[in-house]
Amino acid sequence: MGRSAAAASYRVRLATAADAAVVAHHRVAMFRDMGTLPDDDGAALEHSSALYLGPAITAGDYRGWLVERDGVVVAGAGVIVRQLLPRPGYPGGGREAYVLNVYTEPAHRRRGLARSLMHTVLEWCRVEGLARVALTASDEGRRLYESLGFEAVSEMTRDVRR
Repeated sequence: MGRSAAAASYRVRLATAADAAVVAHHRVAMFRDMGTLPDDDGAALEHSSALYLGPAITAGDYRGWLVERDGVVVAGAGVIVRQLLPRPGYPGGGREAYVLNVYTEPAHRRRGLARSLMHTVLEWCRVEGLARVALTASDEGRRLYESLGFEAVSEMTRDVRR
């Protein structure tokens, strides 16, 4: 997590169902920081995210890692594993990790915490034998992900409710 003495006081651990509320809080803060969350949607998103995350963590459908300092969670990242349909470069398909909820509390940024979390995520993906790792990068996170070997692709989305 960096080489300074301060970085040594941080520790990475697995998220548990008891951490659902803090992961949900980070998720909302992440969307707010990116400017994609209307102010009046925050409470509902945090509540529904916490309701989803508790059982998902317990079932293993969501795998998360948190960074703590003095017993307080200050950063986190998560993964959802999904089946990868056979495609060019992956003719046998396989499993893909979708990385999400990468967030660091503002007072703890620029200390290598997100990088440490991403190294932890990537190592877990390697050990699990996953074929590919995907994520959606914020403008602020793009440099980090590119430095870790991620490449931009031409994915597009559409909200079908409209």
